[in-house]
Amino acid sequence: MTDLTRTFGCPVELTLEVLGGKWKTVLLARLKQGPLRYGDLRRQVSGLSDKMLTQRLHELEQIGLVRRAVVGGHEHYALTERGESLRAVLQSLYDWGSAFAAEAAVKLAP
Repeated sequence: MTDLTRTFGCPVELTLEVLGGKWKTVLLARLKQGPLRYGDLRRQVSGLSDKMLTQRLHELEQIGLVRRAVVGGHEHYALTERGESLRAVLQSLYDWGSAFAAEAAVKLAP
C-alpha cells in the first residue's frame, strides 16, 4: 500500500512511490488506451495473478488514478481525470522503452 503520510525528499520520489512497482504503471498504460473490463486487463497483462491485479487496481482506485464501474454485470476500469494527467508520462515511458529495445536488441511481445 502506498504511504502518502510521510515527507518525501523530492517530487520524483513521490511519483515513484505512487506508481511503485511495474504492475501499477503497466495497468495505467493499458487503461490509457481506454476503459477495459477486468477480464480484458487480466488477459492483456500476462504474468499478473488475479490477487495481484485486484490489489493493484484497488490501490490505484484509492490514490484516485482509476475508477471502477459495474456495467452489465461486468467490472470496468478507466482512468480518472488525475489518471489522465499521467498520459504524457506514460507515453514517454512507452517511447523510451521502444527506442531502448531497438537499440539494445531487446525483444518485446507483440
